[in-house]
Amino acid sequence: MTSRRVLIALATLGSLALFGGALLFQYYGGLAPCHLCLLQRWPHRIALGIGVVALLVPNGVIQRVLALAGALTMVVSVGLGIYHSGVEQKWWEGPTTCTAGSISGVKTDDLLNQIMNADVIHCDQIAWSMWGLSMASWNAVISAVLVAIWLTAASRRAR
Repeated sequence: MTSRRVLIALATLGSLALFGGALLFQYYGGLAPCHLCLLQRWPHRIALGIGVVALLVPNGVIQRVLALAGALTMVVSVGLGIYHSGVEQKWWEGPTTCTAGSISGVKTDDLLNQIMNADVIHCDQIAWSMWGLSMASWNAVISAVLVAIWLTAASRRAR
């Protein structure tokens, strides 16, 4: 039987792989993320933190609670992945707002030039897919596996 600590390490490495993969696609693959892509990274960041802390604490109740928290973050990741996949497939509408940085201290002409020259990344367009699944869909599938690993870790008795 696999120990709780090994399962936590596996789940943590899973989030590291997904987050790292997203960064590789962005910085080395040239695929700029949309707003929903960026949101999907947060649960993995949080799970990484939870996993590191869970690996540092002794086996026991705190580690079990942290494993449940890791599972919850991956449930959020599954939800975001499904939502983004639905937006890509045009099953429902995506966010109608856009995020932008502060514009104070910028001249109107400079701001207009930035707007006119900015690349627009649409959440409803699939930038990459494999075997018929987009990155958002893969995130949902793999995050669901990570939910199972975190829950299995939480159910293990401390040794």
